[in-house]
Amino acid sequence: MTTTRQDTAALRALQGLEDGRASVRLRAALAVGTTPDPRFIGKLVERSAIEPEFFVRDMLTWALTRHPVSLTLPELVREVRSERAQARSQALHTLSKIGDRGAWPVITRALLTDADDEVARSAWRAAVVLAPEGEESALAEVLATQLGRGERETQLSLSRALIALGDVVLPALRAAAAVPDRGVRAHALATQRLLRDPDAGFEFAIEEAKRVVALGGSRQEGR
Repeated sequence: MTTTRQDTAALRALQGLEDGRASVRLRAALAVGTTPDPRFIGKLVERSAIEPEFFVRDMLTWALTRHPVSLTLPELVREVRSERAQARSQALHTLSKIGDRGAWPVITRALLTDADDEVARSAWRAAVVLAPEGEESALAEVLATQLGRGERETQLSLSRALIALGDVVLPALRAAAAVPDRGVRAHALATQRLLRDPDAGFEFAIEEAKRVVALGGSRQEGR
């Protein structure tokens, strides 16, 4: 009888993940995470790829983190290779939350430079979390190729990722601060400033860097 009740509850939760109401999908994801069941993993990953509401996606990620890594990791690694941008982004986000460095090989240069900003940002965050000791310099060099990319939110995400790696990023930032592209130079200088003075704030740092670049400078920030 207990098994029947559990199966009924599982079926109800699975149906809830497909409900047209976001509040119902949220409760279903919460229920799945509260009582983890390997049968849900595929559906959670599948739903993450198409779920339109951020707060529901966040609950889906939490639910996945409640399941054994040995079961979720293969599913998420496959999803990272999806043609759907949201699928890649959410899988990367979930991998960063799980934090198992066994997923590091999936963080390729192609993902770190993905044309979709959300995918790239998720890849940057995941890379910083998953990178094994000794890989930080190589990672910093790849991340530095993305300096100057996108709008403020994207640039802030990249700066945060670079800063999280610590002083190892300074050679890459100094090189970027000397390139002809003004946007790249300004972003590199702003990131150096934030590495030196985290309390400066991104808006202040980027505007200051733009003034330096406009005046023809490429002042190097250091510690």
